[in-house]
Amino acid sequence: MSPRSYHHPDVEDLSLARVLAALSDPTRLEMVRRLSDGREHDSLDLAEDLPRSTLTYHTRMLREAGVTWTRSEGRACLIRLRDDDLDTLFPGLLAAIVANAATPEQPS
Repeated sequence: MSPRSYHHPDVEDLSLARVLAALSDPTRLEMVRRLSDGREHDSLDLAEDLPRSTLTYHTRMLREAGVTWTRSEGRACLIRLRDDDLDTLFPGLLAAIVANAATPEQPS
């Protein structure tokens, strides 16, 4: 059985609007926060409580926006941030978003 292949946009095709749209969802924001440790993660570990179809939708949105790289290894779907590409195009954006996602909400 051949490994699944995934389409990733080229660096020059990444846009701030698409990246921000992908990161505007709380589920995807939490996935990015988990990925911010710099390691590859199995997609199943990014949101344990989601049905697989919903998980696939969210990981696809991140990949198609250029936020993540995805590769298959056996039955696993391994994902990591495209932090180098994003930092080159939008310096400090990802770090600021992750820092804000990791901060508990302040009372109003």
